[in-house]
Amino acid sequence: MVDDDRNILTTVSIALQAEGFETRVYSDGETALRALTDNPPDLAVFDIKMPRMDGMELLAKLRERSALPVIFLTSKDDERDEEAGFQMGADDYISKPFSLRLLVARIRAILRRSGLEDAAPEGSADSRLSEARASFTRGRLTMDPARHQVTWDGKPVSLTVTEFLLLEALAHRPGVIKSRNQLMDAAYPDDVFVDDRTVDSHIKRMRRKFRQVDSSFGAIETLYGAGYSFSDG
Repeated sequence: MVDDDRNILTTVSIALQAEGFETRVYSDGETALRALTDNPPDLAVFDIKMPRMDGMELLAKLRERSALPVIFLTSKDDERDEEAGFQMGADDYISKPFSLRLLVARIRAILRRSGLEDAAPEGSADSRLSEARASFTRGRLTMDPARHQVTWDGKPVSLTVTEFLLLEALAHRPGVIKSRNQLMDAAYPDDVFVDDRTVDSHIKRMRRKFRQVDSSFGAIETLYGAGYSFSDG
């Protein structure tokens, strides 16, 4: 967790430890970036307004080298800040003041989506569902859910957990229009409320990542008023 407010760091750290998490805390972005690079955790929680390097800059530098799940926990509740955070690759955004129960629920949701918590017992329905998410190819796209790997024309594309789940939902059924609500259900299965612009921001960022390896990328199509679809043609 990265926040320049020592009281928040202490309070949240104690609460997370009580829930069974191991925590590391940092009070500025520069120190945190070195730690996140040298010894990455399973998930990070960032404030935005911090000395030396703010949360937006920290996330931008982190995304140059990692798809580590990130939650913004910040007093900046302007819609433009929230959209900017999602466009830069944040997985979630929680405004202060906040509920510790909500934060814990969001953390657990993201870790479950990334396969890092609550692994299902072998042979259970959830285990069989996980095994069913085998790697697949749709035209020039290949996805491997077990390894969280994506390639386009054989070139790797680094996606966040949320971006991966959105793309997986679209690519499993090429040509089928998925509404924003359907995509929310695919990427946020734990009744976590998000609005339309959150999905749109993730899609925009995902397109930019694919266009970095293929400037003509256009496989994710927008159907105005309806949603999105994936074309494997």
